[in-house]
This record gives sequence, C-alpha cells and structure tokens, in this order.
Amino acid sequence: MNEICCSKIGGMIIFFVDQNYKKTILSDILDIKKIKAVDKPIEVANGLPNECYTNKEYLAYEKDKVFGDNWTAIGVGSSIPNPGDAKPYNLLGTPLVLIRDKNMEIRVFHNVCSHRGFKLLEKSCTLKNVLRCPYHSWSYDFNGNLIATPHIGGLNKHQSEKFDKGRSNLKQIKSKIWMDIIFVNINSNAINFEEYIKPLEQRWSKFITKKDQELIVHSDDYGYFNLDVKCNWKFAIENYCESYHLPTIHPELNKVSNINDHYHIQSLPNRFAGQGSKKYEQPIKGNKKFDTFPNWDKNMLKNSEYIALFPNVMIGLHIDHFYVFWLEPLAINKTKEHMQMYYIGNDSANGDELKELRKKNSRFWKGVMLEDISAIERMQEGRNSPVYNGGNFSPVMDQPTHQFHKWVASNLI
Repeated sequence: MNEICCSKIGGMIIFFVDQNYKKTILSDILDIKKIKAVDKPIEVANGLPNECYTNKEYLAYEKDKVFGDNWTAIGVGSSIPNPGDAKPYNLLGTPLVLIRDKNMEIRVFHNVCSHRGFKLLEKSCTLKNVLRCPYHSWSYDFNGNLIATPHIGGLNKHQSEKFDKGRSNLKQIKSKIWMDIIFVNINSNAINFEEYIKPLEQRWSKFITKKDQELIVHSDDYGYFNLDVKCNWKFAIENYCESYHLPTIHPELNKVSNINDHYHIQSLPNRFAGQGSKKYEQPIKGNKKFDTFPNWDKNMLKNSEYIALFPNVMIGLHIDHFYVFWLEPLAINKTKEHMQMYYIGNDSANGDELKELRKKNSRFWKGVMLEDISAIERMQEGRNSPVYNGGNFSPVMDQPTHQFHKWVASNLI
C-alpha cells in the first residue's frame, strides 16, 4: 500500500511519499494497443475495451480528457429561467453552480467559496441579490464578484487594507448556450464553440435557420423527465447512434418507422453521429397538430434526425418538436438521463388545447427510452466478461457507433 510518512528533523516535520507511488496514467489502467485498435477500419476494428466501462480509475482519467477538455452539456437554460435562479451541478465530483444574472445571461462557476473552500450552493433556489456562503457569509454577486466580507478585519470591520477582494472572485467556467443547452469547457482548452457547432448547424440548415432556433419553447407541463440507468454513460450514446436495434428492441416503433426507412449520419470532422428517418408522422389528436418550423425543406417533411453530439448530448429534430436528451455520468456504472421537450412557439409548448397531445408525445418518447434501458443495462453486465474483446462492428450497420468509439479513443491518446 502506498503511504505518506513523516519524520521530525530539527523541529520541522517533513512529509514524503513512498517511492512506490506514482501518478496513474492510462497505460496503468489498460493496454494502449486496445485503444489504438478502435481506430482501425471498421471491418477489423475493435470497440473500446472493457476497462472503459468498468474501471473507476479510468473514469477519473475520462473526466479530464473526455469531459474536461471538450464542450460538455450540463443542463438547459429553461431550468433557470429568471434572474437569480441558481442550480448546483456535480460533474463527476467537480462542484459547479449555474446562475442566471440580472441581464438574463447564464453564468457557470466553480461552486466553492474562495475563503475556506466551502461548497456554496447545495440545492436549486432563487437568489435575491447575492450568493452567500453559509460558513462565514462571504457573498458574491451574480457576476461572481466578491462584494461582502463580514468581519474580515476584526469584529464589525468588514473591510481590510491588507485584503484585495478582486483576487477572490468566483472562478467562472467557459460556457455557451445553444438551442437552450448549456455547454461548458472546464479546462478552457476546447476549440471555439462556434467552430465546434458549425458542422451540425450546416447540416441542419435545410431544416431550420439560425432564426428558427429561437422559436423553440420548453414545455412546462410535459417537458421533462429523467431516468436512472445502471450502466456507463457511453452505452446510451452508442445505442442512440444506430438503428440496427430497431426490430428487436423497438418492435412497435419499427412497424411505423422501419429500419429500412432510416439512414446513417456521420460527421467529418468527427463531432457527432447518429441516424435519420424518412418516415416521421406528426402526432395528431382530432384535427390538432403542433406548429412546425417555417423554413423546413418541403421535400423533406417526413424526415427527422437523431444525433449524438459528443460527448454527452443526444438531440431529436422533427418538423414539429425538438428534444434534448443529455447524460449526467454518476459513476462508472451509473448514469442519469435527462429528457427536455421543446415545441415551436408557446401555443404548442404550453397552450391548453394541445396539452393532451404533449402528454401523448412525452409518453411515447419515455416508452422508447425505457426500452433502450433494458438493452444498455445488459451491455453493462456483459462488459464484466474477461473474454470480451471490446466488440466487433457491422461494416454497414454500425458505422455511426464506430465513429463515437473513435472519438473517445482520440481524446484518450
């Protein structure tokens, strides 16, 4: 066992680390050759090795290289709609806090007081004017500036010439909002967000314009559900990318949107992958339908697309609704799935006349996701097999999933 030892020399206590200790690197966790095998042509490639789904030390490595170095989804703006709305979030142990400021901008900070490292916010709330630390009442405005330091210079002395408040503001995290999704780049080293999202926006320009993006409205009644899943987060992405499983996992869905009606979606540069359908039918109740995007290509009225935007957000784009399905990794074998539903305009999103139709649509998608859970949880169990080689791919049916594996591998080495 590695130990930290100490000895006393001349009145000083000196700490040293056992010589057997060393910082964990990826090659300590898995065979790098297995990661390199992922990038081979799909006919001979293997998928990510078991350790990427079962090893806790690997998850710590992935936290930095996959989530910290990239644009990662941590929520949606509609969950904090008003000035002062604040929400804590934990990204694999890193405490964050989301705040909507008085100019209606969303800011993301490290959820830690600069004084003694106290976690500032424990649960969602609406702040009046400041974010106050419960420990010593140091307080920050919604821009993260330290504005109050009670008794810092002694009892009833709230200022000190020896202390510069400007050096102790909250540490803000690089963030962007796109289609209501809140993205962060914790390590501040990802490419510019506009460059990151550009390939997807270009692809979807035949369906929606930049102006159309502003038309989506979150549904307040049937606009959200979450699911706890006993598996690694990556399985949800892998499953979402392909339609190969439609006949077996979604037999009822396959009757109306057959596997033959689906097509692959792959992006170069490799930032997203997924599938599309040519047979989407708008939900209808009586003669009522949801409003639609106004600039949708008239030759593609029945197209819908389902894209995994790496690392952890899945999106469904339809002519009459839009959903964001984002993943919160909790542990190597635990994930919380968050589903957010949007419609075009407030009448469709929140109007009384279409409430039952929204309820029907939400139930439909929840049913589909529950069917997927049965599959991805059994894949987690299968990864405990010592003889499994990371998996092989169908050269035809698994191309989008292989793209995701390659993306993860490229971030690891």
